[in-house]
Amino acid sequence: MADGGAVRRVTGGGASGSAGFWAPGSHILWRYRENGGEHVHIARPVTVVRDDAELLAVWLAPGTECVKPVLADGTPVHVEPLESRYTRPRTVQRDRWFGTGVLKLARPGEPWSVWLFWDPGWRFKNWYVNLEEPLARWRDGVDSEDHFLDISVHPDRSWHWRDEDEFAQAQRDGLMDPGLAERVRQAGRSAVASIESWGRPFSEGWQRWRPDPSWAVPSLPEDWDRMPAHMSS
Repeated sequence: MADGGAVRRVTGGGASGSAGFWAPGSHILWRYRENGGEHVHIARPVTVVRDDAELLAVWLAPGTECVKPVLADGTPVHVEPLESRYTRPRTVQRDRWFGTGVLKLARPGEPWSVWLFWDPGWRFKNWYVNLEEPLARWRDGVDSEDHFLDISVHPDRSWHWRDEDEFAQAQRDGLMDPGLAERVRQAGRSAVASIESWGRPFSEGWQRWRPDPSWAVPSLPEDWDRMPAHMSS
């Protein structure tokens, strides 16, 4: 992927105010770096719902063109057996986010984001806690690195761990050293404490939120992989 180059606003309203927050309706990129590397391998254009000192909320609309990792021969990553899933050569491809959209919520400095999923007809399905590096802001979006381990939270407030097998395999394959693995476990325990106390954002009623029908689906820019990643607001 190409590094460097001038950055530009993706599209939409852009940042507002001296604090550098994005205005509602702005289009930004939500990206993830490959584990153990510097290149971006997931890029999703999203619409800003809210952005302030306490929370970044964005909407990933159905049909959005995104970038995702695949094996070098084009095989979807999840099809590959776990034992070789993280060691076989990879590339990226463009695809579209099908099904219902996703509302993503992230608090500054927190090592996870919370995603909300709905079934068709806006029937709320679940919250999904994605353990990850705290989001790093740059002019046109946010960057992170996924930490494999996740948590599903159901409407009845029950929860369960997800992808523990992938978390273990990533450690065996050297994508996560013991120190990082322990920090991820601690982040997971902190997230569970928030779930069990029904703290933010679970208690804030986001499952009743709906997108503005006037919002256009953001476009994926050609330079989605540009690397300002040391970033400034």
